[in-house]
Amino acid sequence: MNSLLIINLIAFAAVTAYAVYLFVYLIRTRAAYIRLGKKEEFQQDMKKRLERVWVNVFGQKKLLKDKKSGIIHVLFFYGFILVQFGALDFILKGLIPDSGLPLGPVYGVFTFFQEVVTLLILVAVVWAFHRRYVEKLVRLKRGFKSGLVLLFIGGLMLTVLLGNGMNIIWHGHSLSPTEPIASGIAFLLGGISPLAAAIVFYAAWWVHLLILLTFLVYVPQSKHAHLIAGPVNVFVSRLDPPGKLQKIDFEDETQETFGVGKIEDFRQSQLIDLYACVECGRCTNMCPATGTGKMLSPMDLILRLRDHLTNKGAAITSKTPWVPQLAFKQTTGNQLALQARGAGAEESAASSIYHPSLIGEVITEEEIWACTTCRNCEDQCPVMNEHVDKIIDMRRYLVLTEGKMDADAQRAMTSIERQGNPWGLNRKERENWRELREDVHVPTVKELKKTEQTFDYLFWVGSMGAYDNRSQKIALAFAKLLNEAGVTFAILGNKEKNSGDTPRRLGNEFLFQELAAKNIEEFQKNGVTKIVTIDPHAYNLFKNEYPDFGLEAEVYHHTELLAELVKEGKITPVHEVNEVITFHDSCYLGRYNEVYDPPRDILKAIPGVTLKEMERNRETGMCCGAGGGLMWMEEETGTRINTARTEQALQVQPSIISSGCPYCLTMLGDGTKAKEVEEQVGTFDVAELLEKSVFGEPGKQVS
Repeated sequence: MNSLLIINLIAFAAVTAYAVYLFVYLIRTRAAYIRLGKKEEFQQDMKKRLERVWVNVFGQKKLLKDKKSGIIHVLFFYGFILVQFGALDFILKGLIPDSGLPLGPVYGVFTFFQEVVTLLILVAVVWAFHRRYVEKLVRLKRGFKSGLVLLFIGGLMLTVLLGNGMNIIWHGHSLSPTEPIASGIAFLLGGISPLAAAIVFYAAWWVHLLILLTFLVYVPQSKHAHLIAGPVNVFVSRLDPPGKLQKIDFEDETQETFGVGKIEDFRQSQLIDLYACVECGRCTNMCPATGTGKMLSPMDLILRLRDHLTNKGAAITSKTPWVPQLAFKQTTGNQLALQARGAGAEESAASSIYHPSLIGEVITEEEIWACTTCRNCEDQCPVMNEHVDKIIDMRRYLVLTEGKMDADAQRAMTSIERQGNPWGLNRKERENWRELREDVHVPTVKELKKTEQTFDYLFWVGSMGAYDNRSQKIALAFAKLLNEAGVTFAILGNKEKNSGDTPRRLGNEFLFQELAAKNIEEFQKNGVTKIVTIDPHAYNLFKNEYPDFGLEAEVYHHTELLAELVKEGKITPVHEVNEVITFHDSCYLGRYNEVYDPPRDILKAIPGVTLKEMERNRETGMCCGAGGGLMWMEEETGTRINTARTEQALQVQPSIISSGCPYCLTMLGDGTKAKEVEEQVGTFDVAELLEKSVFGEPGKQVS
């Protein structure tokens, strides 16, 4: 028996060492591929980074947004960590018979707890299998690979239970309540001899070990690489405000191109995203483009970038991505690595043997232009992947390096360059909107300077508020409320230019920076310290992105300021507005800046209002379709996003759909027209509804 145990130990050591070698090789290979990306400055804030890991990795915060899948994953996550101690105990029993972890008097508690956890994991395996293959959730893939890990996990649990049962028979132990399942197995199979039990034990032991080591090698070369890359990705993720775009340094003479035209142009942290992807489909499930029949799928975009990085990484580094090499000899990545070893210099090797273009062949232009930049994908991602900045980086390459842009979008860019607004309307008429109502006082900064008056807030009207007929009513309603509250404010008037959000999100970073510089110069010249705007896109820019270019000012959305004024009693809604209202969250106000409560607080303060939430509200709210510059482009594929969002609003049977964004309101207004309900369902900004409640106008609808 001793000689057999020695052979068993040698075989164990050899197999384990080989598996660990392959695992380390795979990790180093993926790290080499990631290092092909651009280096970046790492923000040192260890406390905040560790908090993120605690909340999102150990707290599973984002996964629990989907309760069913989240609970399954929590069972797998913690169960798998806990049963590793059981695995050590089981392996020790195979190496040193009739032994176990030296836990003394608590060993019985340990074995009981292990069996409970093992049973829960088996339940989770069955549940996960049912959701993937019986319920057939759309967002989940259903191939053999997708179920392989469920088989691995199930096999690990069953073999340890069977092995422990055989261990009881082999060594003649009494049945124990601290090992109820193993004891049950021993009771059912109690008729076999100790020798037969030993043989079955070692069969289960080796199957368990081989599954465990196969899993170890399989993980880095499968979607389950997220077990390693996910926590790393959460730890190194940017600490900037959500969705903040990176500044391009146009004065850097070493840059031959701008944006991302090849996989190596991405930052290294962006490439970690690719291996961190869980393939859970949450991003795609929430994407407004995917949901309305567009080509874009955020998950597929990440996966294709990952596969492209793996293949190109193999071509550049000559490191084979798949092991054991003999088993994966014919895979694209391994073939490329083998060819690269005899092809000479790294760059020439890659370009000669692997040359699909990132934009066009790996990711299509149609996909790149379909994104509304709503960040619903990023909000849902459990490993904090960032999809939007990758898409914007590729747009930047198309626009700044190749000079490509949708014709409608290009017209908007040209108009912004020439007249400071997307329609190309006369820049000298930008302040004319304030003359539409005599009961509203809207001074310009220039006018106040002439009379030596000061102001607390600069009211940034934005191109929509200044030129769009519908949005002008929002600007006037807000100004009237500021007048009522005694808030001193001014507008830049004809000196105001486009904020630059549309150019930046469409990839025209050069035009954005030009506009930002001029706007900041105007702010500084006029001593602006507080900015309030009705435009969430401008709000996000001024608050989170303009500081990179020198802006130092407090920034408020009009609903934030109005909510505070109502709370302080400076504005009192007294007249009833007997309407059933559903509120649509603007992406740039909600997911980008987490402003969810102020607009709702205002609506709740209005007498007569019944507030009904859509199924998708707050952080899960669907985009209206205008973001990312798509306001100025035609949707040519699938259902219009604004129509789909309007349909969601109509499900709660409102009389009014409200929003805090002029772009959203325009899109939702068009949606009610498309559904032919514009006579029954109105679309109004929160400020308009508050104005009606404060000032009345009996018998007259807000307009």
